[in-house]
Amino acid sequence: MAIVAQVHQPEKRPTFEDVWAAILETEKRFQETDKRFQESRAEHDRMIAETEKRFQESRAEHDRMIAETNKAIKEMSARVDRVTQNVGGLNRSIGELVETLIAARLWEKFAFYPYQLKRAYQRVPVYDERNQQKTDIDILLSDTEWCMAVEVKREADDKDVDHHLRRMKLIRQYPPLEVVSKRLLGAIAGGVVLPDTVEYAHKAGFFVLTLTGESVTLLDTPTGFVAREW
Repeated sequence: MAIVAQVHQPEKRPTFEDVWAAILETEKRFQETDKRFQESRAEHDRMIAETEKRFQESRAEHDRMIAETNKAIKEMSARVDRVTQNVGGLNRSIGELVETLIAARLWEKFAFYPYQLKRAYQRVPVYDERNQQKTDIDILLSDTEWCMAVEVKREADDKDVDHHLRRMKLIRQYPPLEVVSKRLLGAIAGGVVLPDTVEYAHKAGFFVLTLTGESVTLLDTPTGFVAREW
């Protein structure tokens, strides 16, 4: 068998030119990479800046809308307060008018009863033993023996009757000076009193009066009616 001898070629070493060329290529690639990075970073910064700008614009718009909403709420609240005051004042004015119309010569309506209730007082407070006001009486009629507490409403209903029943107990418990030692009666008066409330008030032992035009009418009591005394 023939033996073939291997001939080793001498290893080629890189020359200075080869190394320098490699360094230049590496530097070129690094510069390209850095350029792309800088471009990417600049784009990123631009996007961040635009996002921040949009956020600030959105926040400013949000703040503006909040400010406008708050302003609108305050204006609406002020209008509601004015309307409430006007309505409240109107209600008080109407209530006072009804009370005044009913109070005028009210004693004459009881001419067929054994009362001479010619003394009339309006808005009489009722105080307890600690001088704290418990209630008040819209109209108080009195003579030397009798007195009558009249509750006046623009539109009287059953709840007003119940409330006046509780008031009568307080008047008896803490009688004003004009009521002391006198027989106490009660009445419901209204600009409008529905038929069911008239019946309910009569069952409770109250007289019932209502406005008819500019005068006051004492409504007929049912058969067997007895005015309740407190």
